[in-house]
Amino acid sequence: MTEDNAAVAEKNWYSEETATFGDRLAGAREAMGLSQKDLAQRLGVRTKVIQGWEEDLKEPRANRLQMLAGMLNVSLMWLLTGEGDGIEAPDARSAMSAESAALLPEIRQIRTEMGDLADRLGRLESRLRLALTSEAA
Repeated sequence: MTEDNAAVAEKNWYSEETATFGDRLAGAREAMGLSQKDLAQRLGVRTKVIQGWEEDLKEPRANRLQMLAGMLNVSLMWLLTGEGDGIEAPDARSAMSAESAALLPEIRQIRTEMGDLADRLGRLESRLRLALTSEAA
């Protein structure tokens, strides 16, 4: 990676193109020196909920987003998009290579597809439960 590319990567480390919501949440939590368990206790949720958010498997509701931004001392916009007041990027030594960064869009797409499939599966299970209930009646 050239110096110019490294500077751009460092500047945009938490941008929407480079990082996910979960990446920004984990980075902000770590910058505050909190463990997932600590943050979960402060928010009144289970540690597994924080893990799901950080792994981009689930998304917090609007009221939790606002609480997260306040607790982590970042703007709500930064937490969602990487724009605005947030935390400093990690030092350039740990900056992601261009090859690694190129994998992120595909990973993000797969996560979206997994979420869509999980929603579809939930709807099908609900329909099956209704069908079984009506057959039993």
